[in-house]
Amino acid sequence: MTVKLTYHGHACFSIETGGAHLLIDPFLSGNAMADVKPERVKADYILVSHAHGDHLGDAVPIARRTGAEVISNFEIANYMEQQQVKAHAMHIGGARVFPFGKVKLTIAHHGSSFPDGSYGGNPCGFLLWLEGKVLYFAGDTALTYDMKLYGEEGIDVAMLPIGDNFTMGPEDAVKAAGFLQPKLAVLMHYNTFGAIAQDAQAVADAMKAQTTATPVIMRPGETLTVT
Repeated sequence: MTVKLTYHGHACFSIETGGAHLLIDPFLSGNAMADVKPERVKADYILVSHAHGDHLGDAVPIARRTGAEVISNFEIANYMEQQQVKAHAMHIGGARVFPFGKVKLTIAHHGSSFPDGSYGGNPCGFLLWLEGKVLYFAGDTALTYDMKLYGEEGIDVAMLPIGDNFTMGPEDAVKAAGFLQPKLAVLMHYNTFGAIAQDAQAVADAMKAQTTATPVIMRPGETLTVT
């Protein structure tokens, strides 16, 4: 079975497996890069890395419309249940097997607060075991040496922020690819706002020259088939 990864701009991805549609960090409304409206995106499960508005995004209305289950940290899961949304709470280092595959929450050095300023729990990334493939979504994070450990899982695709200012920048993203040693490194979280403007091709060139990863620049709406 194959896994299909579709980029929707910023840090939002859809993942289609043999049995489910996953949606990660569904920031669509207010995202000028987004290729799809929240009213049209498919989701059986929604993974939310942290509570900031450009990641929590449209999770509530999408989950209400589709009946999707939200997978996130304890605080975000509680928030979702208060919004009459089905949710499953996890925390960093914890893993669980779901009907579509296995999810493990990873460290992300960042912050997490809801749009009203209330505490949103610890931010995270995700390791996903799907259809015999391993995917790593770094979330909003600084470079961390723990990425070397994640690389031991044999990562097929890593989704890495390159925007700088709020997350890793180009140089650290290249180092991250070296730690993780993924087959493919998808660049994300850049050019949505002026503060995170980057030359993605320059980052890709440096990553190709300095690591074994094949860098991938995806346009919003583009789909990558992981075989």
